[in-house]
Amino acid sequence: MFGPADDAVPPKGTGGPPRICSHRIRKVKRHKCLHHSLAVRYLRPVLGSQLVVVSDAHLGAVPPTVTEALLDFLDRVHTLGDSLLVNGDLFDFWFSYRRVIPREGFAVAAALGAVRKRIPVVMIGGNHDRWGGDFWSRDLGITFDPIESTFSLDTVQTLAIHGDGLTEQHWSAGLMHRITSSGLTIALWRAIHPDVGYWLADKLSLVLGNTTQDEGLLDRAAERQFDWARRRLAADPALGLVVMGHTHRAVVSEIEPSRRYLNPGAWFDGHRYAVATASGAELRTYS
Repeated sequence: MFGPADDAVPPKGTGGPPRICSHRIRKVKRHKCLHHSLAVRYLRPVLGSQLVVVSDAHLGAVPPTVTEALLDFLDRVHTLGDSLLVNGDLFDFWFSYRRVIPREGFAVAAALGAVRKRIPVVMIGGNHDRWGGDFWSRDLGITFDPIESTFSLDTVQTLAIHGDGLTEQHWSAGLMHRITSSGLTIALWRAIHPDVGYWLADKLSLVLGNTTQDEGLLDRAAERQFDWARRRLAADPALGLVVMGHTHRAVVSEIEPSRRYLNPGAWFDGHRYAVATASGAELRTYS
């Protein structure tokens, strides 16, 4: 990019090869950093124009009929939209080992891989299945993020996040969010034999998140989540859609003109899902 006459100086008294001036190196580095930040901010991946959203199936802790319905749904999802968002807690527990694929989730993982061959798939980790590692992206071509992802739905910038750890009303749920997000926890769990790890997960399932059945408490959690989404939209004028899960409460709300909050509800609760476009969102049930 720069010729020797512009940015190279021979070492004094040596006649040796030219040295590259440090200010030129700093300039190139600054240019690269600026280019990267602009790319991250403005070149968001575009998924499509009709996004199918499903969340909170908790497979492994629900009757087999829930899994069977989801497999049928995944077989037909390409007819419902042109992209798919799995927004956390697809499994009641998932861990991506280096050489082992969990048997209980194998059929659904294979079905997601088949979906990805037809349409783009984005997957977000929830408090029950955040430990996806690189399995989803490397082996199945699915875009996976353990916390959140930002992408464009047609012309609408969209934030997808499961929602645990943001508006918890009990200290234990916030603690579990920090534990499941910790690199140290992941490293320690990987050292455990998979059979032992899944046995422990079964024992810990009830404390991986808020499992209360108190309707009033769940309603308040949903209200707090809605308020978080409203504040996030207010803080980022470029953002047009916030998609969350976790509370198992189905909501679609236009907070401002053409700016929305969406929670599809829980798949295990009547096979709920949603379809979002640039002009709106619709709550649906699969049958």
